[in-house]
Amino acid sequence: MDDIKILLPYNFTSYDKKALDFVVRTFADKKEVDITLFNAYTPAPPIEMRGSPVMEQMKGTLNYLSQRINEQDDELKTMQSHLSGKGFGEDKIHIVFEPKKKDVAGDIIDLAQKGTFNVVVLNRKPGKIARFFTGSVFSKVVAALKDTTICIVS
Repeated sequence: MDDIKILLPYNFTSYDKKALDFVVRTFADKKEVDITLFNAYTPAPPIEMRGSPVMEQMKGTLNYLSQRINEQDDELKTMQSHLSGKGFGEDKIHIVFEPKKKDVAGDIIDLAQKGTFNVVVLNRKPGKIARFFTGSVFSKVVAALKDTTICIVS
């Protein structure tokens, strides 16, 4: 049987934890499963300080953002260990932690196509009227990915 390549976008919410639990319940006993945890973060912008008092105040905020990015990277590694403890082989669990290039949906679509994933596991957050105008991540991903199984965990 061909390997099952799963792309699991993870953005550190309780909904993402549900999607992770779904992957564990559904695929933990299968040896041919390859999982990629994916997060596209917003990088801290580079700002020239040049002795400006206002910019010095911004430095603390930028340091906080950089620290938060490092914490998220560590948290993804913790999720990798969690999956390993649930029966997935360490060599079958990968992390893609990279700066956002487009929007979240666009980055998921690009990675899914480039990495030839055959399963994408997304979560669905109920509510939020803003999605009526902007479209949800899962609706954009579903529309763009053909020949890919997409699991939406609610």
